[in-house]
Amino acid sequence: SRRTLFLLLGPAILCVLGAVMPRNGRVAALSRSVEQEAISPEGFPRAPELPAGSEWLNSPPLTMRQLRGRVVLIDFWEYTCINCIRTFPYLKAWHERYKDHGLVIIGVHTPEFQFARVRNHVEEAAKRFGLTYPLVLDSDYQIWNAYGNRFWPAKYLIDARGYVRYFHFGEGAYGETERRIQALLREIKPTLELPPLLEPVRGTDRPGARCYPVTPELYLGYERGSLQGQLGNREGFRPNRVATFRDPGRHRDGLYYLNGVWKNEREAVVSTRTTTREEDWIAIAYHALEVNIVARPENPRRPVRVWVQQDGKPVAEGDRGDDLKVAADGRTYLLIDRPRMYQVIKNARFGHHRLKLIVQEPGLRVYTFTFVSCEIPG
Repeated sequence: SRRTLFLLLGPAILCVLGAVMPRNGRVAALSRSVEQEAISPEGFPRAPELPAGSEWLNSPPLTMRQLRGRVVLIDFWEYTCINCIRTFPYLKAWHERYKDHGLVIIGVHTPEFQFARVRNHVEEAAKRFGLTYPLVLDSDYQIWNAYGNRFWPAKYLIDARGYVRYFHFGEGAYGETERRIQALLREIKPTLELPPLLEPVRGTDRPGARCYPVTPELYLGYERGSLQGQLGNREGFRPNRVATFRDPGRHRDGLYYLNGVWKNEREAVVSTRTTTREEDWIAIAYHALEVNIVARPENPRRPVRVWVQQDGKPVAEGDRGDDLKVAADGRTYLLIDRPRMYQVIKNARFGHHRLKLIVQEPGLRVYTFTFVSCEIPG
């Protein structure tokens, strides 16, 4: 019987670049990426060839042609993307389970920010996350555009003949994706004995978990922040200029507010002065369980300390994110020492809160706030 590709989209579980493409548009985009005769009799598009000259980690350069006869999972990721990071336990497990049965996972790192184009940053992140399968750096978006992709994370499953048979955007559908992997492996060898599907690695991946609507991702640079109207200050964006901002005090959920002296850059806001007082900050009102930021120091040899308050106080012990530290006086802070995602808040329960990041030195670049909402009932 004729098989079809499946698009499985979940709310607030992916990072998006551009508009959503409908299912038929996705197949058409892949078809236009390759020669028109490269369509299977069943109507599946041929997977685009991987470009020559790309930089690879964990592997010599690979091509789709040399991978014929194997099942290939293409995973578009970005090392600061929380939704990508949450899929890594499954990708690593599938790699270990099926690499000897004919599965090749290729992580395509397509950067969202300029600093994520740097090989050393991606290499360090891959080691930190324990990614040992082949990774290719797609800094010029060649592979991304060949697939007509718009999302992080995005997975494309390719059969042994080189045709795209399944794709999924965002988190979730782990059981369905693994079932598809096993089915394509059995097309190569019908008698292949494979393990039972993985159990969910997190309680929030199990049926019955509650995923609430959350504050949308906030972009602090003027390029995307102004497009989405996310700066709440009356002063507005001052592209590539240092300006003084005044926090109005009342905050709308879904906006961010600056106080003090900041520089507006295309991708981030930047602290610009040394001060002994708490007068330069970023404030938000949000609803979520977890809050993360993407940030980096201007000088990697000079980490920047950022004081963190939730609801006007140091963050309570049960609500602290993994990257939050505690000073001798009980205040809570982040130490921004490299370009990456930092988990600031991990609340015990979903709710509405106010968050303030206070900086007293120059060189802090903050790019985004992201939010997580799923919890286990009980």
